Amino acid sequence: MVFCTLAILSVNAASVPPGSYDEIDERLKPFGSVAIAVPAEDEVGQEPAQVAQQASFEKVGLSEGSEHIVEMLNSGPEGSMVFKPAVLKVSLGDTVHFRATDLAHNSAAIEGMIPDGAEKWAGLLSTDISVTLDQEGIYVYQCDPHLVMAMVGVIQVGDAVNREAVYASAEAMKENFAMNPDRLINYLSQL
Repeated sequence: MVFCTLAILSVNAASVPPGSYDEIDERLKPFGSVAIAVPAEDEVGQEPAQVAQQASFEKVGLSEGSEHIVEMLNSGPEGSMVFKPAVLKVSLGDTVHFRATDLAHNSAAIEGMIPDGAEKWAGLLSTDISVTLDQEGIYVYQCDPHLVMAMVGVIQVGDAVNREAVYASAEAMKENFAMNPDRLINYLSQL
C-alpha cells in the first residue's frame, strides 16, 4: 500500500514573479521551431566554428538615452536563459538597469572580460541591479547559476578598446557551456 502526502506551501508576495499571470504565461510559452542547418557545399569539411564565423549577424546600433534596461529571462527570442537585449552599445557614463523579470537570475561582470580599470559588479539572485559604465570597452557579464547554459550578455561602451582580449577569453570560455556554445561569439560579432 502506498501513501501519498500532499503539502500545501504558503507563497509570500516576494516569491511571485513580477507581472500579471497572463504576462508570466506569455514569457514562459514555447516559441519558434527547430531548424537543422545543412552546410553549403563549400562549407563541407569545415569545423562548425568556422561556419559560424562566416555567418553574418546584424550589427547593433548605439542605444538612445543614458538609461538602459536589460531583462533577465527564462526564455526569449534567442532561446532559454537569456538577457534581453543581449547586446547593447551605449555611451560612456550611461547606466544599465538589470531587471529580475524572471526569478533566480543575476547579473555579474566576468573577470578578465571587462575593460582594464572598470569596476566589477555582481547582483544578488532575483534582485534588480544598476551599473554605471565609466570605462570604454567591451563588458561581458553572466547569470551565475545559468552560465553553463551560456546565459551571458555583452555591452560595448564607446570604442571596443579591449576587443582582442575579450574575443580570446570568449573562445576559451565556450568550452564551459553545456548549451549554446557559440552564443557569446555570436553576440560579440554583433558589435
